[in-house]
Amino acid sequence: MSAPPPGWSRGESPFHAGERAVQERLGARERVERQGRRVIRDFMPDQHRTFYAELPFVVIGSVDAQRRPWASLVVGAPGFARSPDPRTLEVHARAAPGDPLGDHLRVGAPIGLLGIQLETRRRNRVNGTIVRADDGGFALEVGQSFGNCPQYIHVRTPGFVSAPPPRVMARDATLSPRAIERIERADTLFIATSTSEDVDVSHRGGAPGFVRVRGSVITIPDYRGNAHFNTLGNIEVHPRAGLVVVDFETGARVMITGDAEIVWDGPEVDALEGAERAIRIRVTEVIEMASSSLDDQP
Repeated sequence: MSAPPPGWSRGESPFHAGERAVQERLGARERVERQGRRVIRDFMPDQHRTFYAELPFVVIGSVDAQRRPWASLVVGAPGFARSPDPRTLEVHARAAPGDPLGDHLRVGAPIGLLGIQLETRRRNRVNGTIVRADDGGFALEVGQSFGNCPQYIHVRTPGFVSAPPPRVMARDATLSPRAIERIERADTLFIATSTSEDVDVSHRGGAPGFVRVRGSVITIPDYRGNAHFNTLGNIEVHPRAGLVVVDFETGARVMITGDAEIVWDGPEVDALEGAERAIRIRVTEVIEMASSSLDDQP
């Protein structure tokens, strides 16, 4: 049997200052540093390269000109994402019209990508820098590549259907009743966060209703995970976040960006069953996208 691919080979920590601060605060610093050096790589192992080529969609984190994170989806027939070599991932798909991602895909921009296979609950993440962008898609150079555990992933069997891309229904600074309803009934969302140099996008899941909405404030429970604290570490140094909530039946989605903070403890956390902390997001912009006339109904 061949030896597993080596982990982090660089001298500096695989975690930035914000991640290290959260790990330290929560008493996990030394253990997680050792773990991170084993599982985080600056290239994609072959199993990750094969995995991305099997997917009908990937989730992408990007930032706009105001450094606001956005979480997006791009879709395609399996094979639309592929890796020609261990340090490169190509995505041969375009952002949907009106999705901010379309403006962010430029050479030199940081980007985060999550591949998630809902039917098997596998997920892998890769963060890096765009090295090519054109009308056919983009390519990123790998900065970090690592897998995540299957916790809180709800099993689904998505597939690629040839159909017109979703369109923008509404764009506003506040959440509409329709957007609130979508968020409150969701069991899955994706959250994008960033630092001054990197972007990350991650999965969050729970029982339907696990996300709380009060006006234009969204509260997401933070459950026990791998203790890398990538999302919390990013918020610690750059207190903003982007969300996308997807209707997996229709392709409709709600995209949000806003100011973010960590709620470490207190009544708000106690009210979220199973949560160890919470992430609070004050919405600054909302985009609602639909894929059919049915989604135009209030």
